[in-house]
Amino acid sequence: MRNHQRVLQAVILFITISLLLTACEVSLSTPPASTPTLISTGLFVSPFPSVENPMAMIEEFARQTAAAQTAAAGGATGTPLTPQTVTTGTGTVVVTGGSSTPTPTSGTPTNANIVATTAVAVSTTVTPGGPTATPIPPGVRPSTYTLQSGEFPYCIARRFNVDPDDLLSMNGLSSGVLYLPGTTLKIPQSGTFPGTRALAAHPTTYSVLSSDETIYSVACKYGDVDPAVLASTNGLTVSADLTAGQSLKIP
Repeated sequence: MRNHQRVLQAVILFITISLLLTACEVSLSTPPASTPTLISTGLFVSPFPSVENPMAMIEEFARQTAAAQTAAAGGATGTPLTPQTVTTGTGTVVVTGGSSTPTPTSGTPTNANIVATTAVAVSTTVTPGGPTATPIPPGVRPSTYTLQSGEFPYCIARRFNVDPDDLLSMNGLSSGVLYLPGTTLKIPQSGTFPGTRALAAHPTTYSVLSSDETIYSVACKYGDVDPAVLASTNGLTVSADLTAGQSLKIP
């Protein structure tokens, strides 16, 4: 019985020693040599070999995106930024750098949108500065009148053949007072000027005394002369500047 136990113990010890030796050999064995994995250079591999140049990476990404968009749209593929020709129903389109320039082909284009343009002539009318006077027919009196430079109420009474007292009374004015240009007068529609309306004989010729004179002041010198008629007779406007020594024809 004891011999049997001894044999069993010896077998267990042998098995234990064998396992320990096997574990030591595995841990001290040489690791397997590493096999380098080759990186494919196909379509789906990142085209950026390095990130040291960010601008080159961005440009390459833009070219790849343009090529993918062209392929997805069913257009022609090729090198990005290279002109490509696409034929459509309205002509031939040359695609360059993402923009297209249509080149018409022979024949009548289909579905062409034609916008007609018409040149519009613009004319500019230049009106001389100052008021524009229209000759008043003889015997016609306006309802109101605005004094111009060189004019005064008595001058207006002579010109329109109205009684100066009626004119002053209607407008609440006084005799012998100088009224500034821009004063608007109400013109009486009845009565006549007492005495001779003309202050000097005319037609005649008048020589301008100074540049302070105007067409209106010269007309007042003759009493019953219309400034618009005076200006028209001399080929001038009623607001024309006069110079000393200038000769005017008085109608």
